[in-house]
This record gives sequence, structure tokens and C-alpha cells, in this order.
Amino acid sequence: MEKCIGVITSGNPEDTLQHLCVKRPVYMLPFGGRYRLIDFTLSQLVNHDINKVCLYAGKIMRSTIEHIGNGKPWELNRRVNGLSIFPPTYDDNFGNSSEIVNMYGSLPFFENAFQDNILLINPLTIAKVDLSEAYEKFISSGMDGMLIYKRQEDHDGKYLRYDKLEIDKNGKVLSLGINLGTENILNLSLGMCFMKKSVYINLIKRAVERGLYVSMRQVLASAFGDFNFGSYEFSGHVEIIKNTKSYYDANMNLLNQNVYQEIFYQEGMIFTKSKDEPSTQYTNTSKVANSLIANGCYIEGQVENSIIFRGVNIGKNTIIKNSILMQDTFVEDNAVLINVIIDKYGIVKEGVSLIGSNSNPLIIEKSEVITKGK
Repeated sequence: MEKCIGVITSGNPEDTLQHLCVKRPVYMLPFGGRYRLIDFTLSQLVNHDINKVCLYAGKIMRSTIEHIGNGKPWELNRRVNGLSIFPPTYDDNFGNSSEIVNMYGSLPFFENAFQDNILLINPLTIAKVDLSEAYEKFISSGMDGMLIYKRQEDHDGKYLRYDKLEIDKNGKVLSLGINLGTENILNLSLGMCFMKKSVYINLIKRAVERGLYVSMRQVLASAFGDFNFGSYEFSGHVEIIKNTKSYYDANMNLLNQNVYQEIFYQEGMIFTKSKDEPSTQYTNTSKVANSLIANGCYIEGQVENSIIFRGVNIGKNTIIKNSILMQDTFVEDNAVLINVIIDKYGIVKEGVSLIGSNSNPLIIEKSEVITKGK
């Protein structure tokens, strides 16, 4: 896939994630004990030999630069091709920065590249798609683009307001819209789209000329009348991070061994920035069941059905259930945490009880200190 450029958009979550994204873009959310969401996208691209990658970083870039750097963990630190990170573009002609304005500002990058095709990919989607097979189908079809989707059952409304495709019997995409729950089975868009580079450049310029300074998703939705887009069906496990609930569920689903094996090992490994940490220490009083625990932790209490990141300290007689504790969280003795998400460096003082619900987990923001009575 040397003739394809990976284009990572910044994602489009709902406002409920903002408590976790005050100081980081959403694609930098910690995930699975030691990773960030962006790790899955970068790993997916390089595992399928897409070695020219650009990332639209958004406004809050510090954590992006700190974690990704020059792309070395993914072998994207190359003299030729490699990783390019684009900051927001500000131009008085367009008003506020937006996804389309940013893409228009970087068009020379694509115009000067020798690659003929691009892969637009949403970093908030986790799915181990065989991109090489999808790309071969796209090239052989001769179409202008090809969207990747999953035929998804949705009897309980889990995927309300997610993107859906309308596809004819020949696999041609007719529309990209919003799921309103009118069907029990929908063509769930995965936010991945192969496209001819010339079509991509055409769409961006046309959007600017027509004053459509919005998202690439909206521009793409308006393109099907003028361009031919095919489809590629994926049948594996999918996580799409759209709000706090979907982020929480995506982490908890990793406790299913089959899901864990598919996400982390099928279609290539997942790479991330390495950190030297000692092994986790379990004391005589600790009790752990069905949990994913990273290295560098010190556990004296009880942990069940939870995701524990690096460097977490859990005190004596403390109970942690159905929770996500991010890096360097400190939970003192005799605390109770059920259905809770604690961001990095959070501190829960002795004897504190925090209880959320499965449908609405309680969020403790980064570096927040929780004491009794707060």
C-alpha cells in the first residue's frame, strides 16, 4: 500500500467526553491499561504498510507531541514518508478554524505527494479491519472511493445517532446519514474511507468554494451524487468512541478474552510509547478478579472487573469494581469505587465512597483530590 496516504482526522465526540478532554484531544484518551486511542489507528496503518501518515492534531497538542513525537514507536520516523502532524489553520478569510479549513491549508502536502490514493480514518474507531484486502477491492473496482462498514444489529438502540450507510444491491453507497433507530439492522459506518487523491482534493476545494467550512464527514455525505463510492463489509468486533458511555463500555469489553485477543493481536500488534516500569506488586491483602492491570502498580485492596493503568496505588481494604483508574491514581485505605472513571493523578482519600452507574459512570477529572464530604 505504498501508494496510499493515511489521513487521521481529529474525531467528533459528543460533549459528554469533555470532562476527560479538558487538556487532551479525544484521540489521546487512555485506553486498555497502557495505550491511547491513537495507538490503534497508527498501528493499524503501519501494520498494513501505510507509511506516509498525516494527523490533524486539533487545538490541544501538548499531549499529542509528548506521546507520539516523531512516530518512532510505530517506525514512522523516516527520511522519506513517515508521520506529519498538522496544527490548526487560522485564516481571516475563513473565520474560525475547522476540519475543512485545516485540510484546505494542507493541500500542498497532498498535491506534492507521489501517492495516488488516501485512507481517511477516524481515530475514535477501534476495529481490526484487513485494510490490505479492502484496498485491493477499492483499486480493482475503479471507483472514486470506498467506505468501510459493518452490518450491525441494534435492537436496543445502542447505535442511535451513529453514522449509517445506505447501500444498493451492487455495493454502491447511496448516502451517509444518521441512525434514528428505524431499523433493527443497519450498515454502521466505521469512519474509514479509501479515496482517490484527486477526488479528495476536488472535494476539499469544492467545499471551500461553496462556503462549507465544516467537517469532512459532511462534505463526504454530499459527494455521492457526483462521485461513485463502493463499500467494504467488515464482520469483526467494533468499538466507536462517541461519548462517555461508549468509552467506558469499550474499555470494559476488553475483559472479554475473545475481544481482547482480536483487538490486540489480530491483523498485527498494537504499538505504543514505551515506559520503563517495575512489575505490579500484589500484597497478602490484595484480591484481584477479571481485571486488566498494567505494570508499576501497588495493590493492597480488592479489584474486580476493572481496568487499572500504570503506577496506580490501591490501599488496604479498598474495593474497586467496574471502574477505570488511569495512570498514577492513588486510592487510600478503606475506599469504595464502583462504576467510576478516574483520570490521571487523581487522589481518593481514606474512607471515601464513590458510586456511579453502568449507564452513567462517575468521572473524576485529572489531578482532582476527593475527600470525605466533597
